[in-house]
Amino acid sequence: MSKISGFSKLTKEEKVKWVIEHYLSNYPKAKTVIQQYWNSDEMLQRLHDEFTENTISNYYLPLGIAPNFNIDGELYALPMAIEESSVIAAASKAAKFWQDKGGFKTEVLGTTKVGHVHFDFKGDTEELKHFFTQIKPLFFSATASITKNMVKRGGGIKDIQLIDKTQQLDNYFQLYCTFETKDAMGANFINSCLEQFGQTLEAEALTYETFKTQNEFPEVIMCILSNYVPECLVRAEVSCLISDLGETQEEANHFVKKFSQAIKIAKIEPYRAVTHNKGIMNGVDALVLATGNDFRAVEAGVHAYAAKEGSYSSLTHIEAKHGIFKFWIEIPLALGTIGGLTSLHPLVKLSLAMLGNPSAEKLMRITAVAGLAQNFAAINSLVTTGIQKGHMKMHLMNILNQFEANKGERMQAVEYFKTHTVTHSEVISLLERLRS
Repeated sequence: MSKISGFSKLTKEEKVKWVIEHYLSNYPKAKTVIQQYWNSDEMLQRLHDEFTENTISNYYLPLGIAPNFNIDGELYALPMAIEESSVIAAASKAAKFWQDKGGFKTEVLGTTKVGHVHFDFKGDTEELKHFFTQIKPLFFSATASITKNMVKRGGGIKDIQLIDKTQQLDNYFQLYCTFETKDAMGANFINSCLEQFGQTLEAEALTYETFKTQNEFPEVIMCILSNYVPECLVRAEVSCLISDLGETQEEANHFVKKFSQAIKIAKIEPYRAVTHNKGIMNGVDALVLATGNDFRAVEAGVHAYAAKEGSYSSLTHIEAKHGIFKFWIEIPLALGTIGGLTSLHPLVKLSLAMLGNPSAEKLMRITAVAGLAQNFAAINSLVTTGIQKGHMKMHLMNILNQFEANKGERMQAVEYFKTHTVTHSEVISLLERLRS
């Protein structure tokens, strides 16, 4: 192993050579593997190289399609970037199931995003409040050049509040700032505004007589948006007659009973809730990634929302009464359809075009539906056939590829597992029998 100075200044070829020499000397195929994922189109490859730093290759994920989604009366095919077996199949199955039962209904409940100027202040709190009231208009005027274009699109700064957090942490205050960013996710816009707020706060404090007399001034610690967006919220739901959920009324009632209990378990048992919500995020993340949005930010915000009542709980909810089955999700999603990768990555542009080049609000609706569909499919499997039957059949090809099965072996394996349970060990045994 070796230290290096100036790694970022090396060419891509030099970076590859250094990594192989110092960290991949025991991996003979390293250079071949790295270079076989380079794009032959030099301009396209340069575009990908510049998405991040110190690029040595491209990391591919499959882009699949989940068709037949009836969302608010429109039919969609959802692009999903994901490697996990059965996710797209499950989403597609749920979409088909609900297509002729009224489809998915959605509602955007809010689009407000949040950021903070975190600062310390040891002086008089009442004087700080007076100072804030006096200079509040300056925060808006000082950021006018930053907000001008956003305001033209109907967005901008919504409000700025002074929050006293000294009961939780000595000397800690914050400017709690809310924003509307329209079709942009808005991270750069929000952070630029916040940093200017911080500069204005400190600059104005230096000329405020009471602070000068007491020699106590606000000290900005950091200025940063929050990925927790409980007011940037979307709801998606499905509903049908309970009788539509089984061949007989008795069968339908039994299904709904087990389905309802599964959701209730995820509401009160965090161990189950985490896996339950992970399944929801299979659908959400796959669509978020395909449309060039920040799935890490979405994940963080969603899981914080799942714990908003003090205990981690299910993101989906169920009601079954008066002969009606209703299943829904409310989920915070800060998404954008302009800016970032949305105008750069060719497959992101293709994915957005496939969705009709949606607004950010419409993308929120579609993404929430992807999560709800995924959860319905998962719970449906869990309370009926079990999760592994369908999942392992989808996983069969991955196992065959792992052991480099040829075309004939693959065909025989597919036929064999039509009537046998797929397990890792059983696939290995079959290949051993075929090859002997």
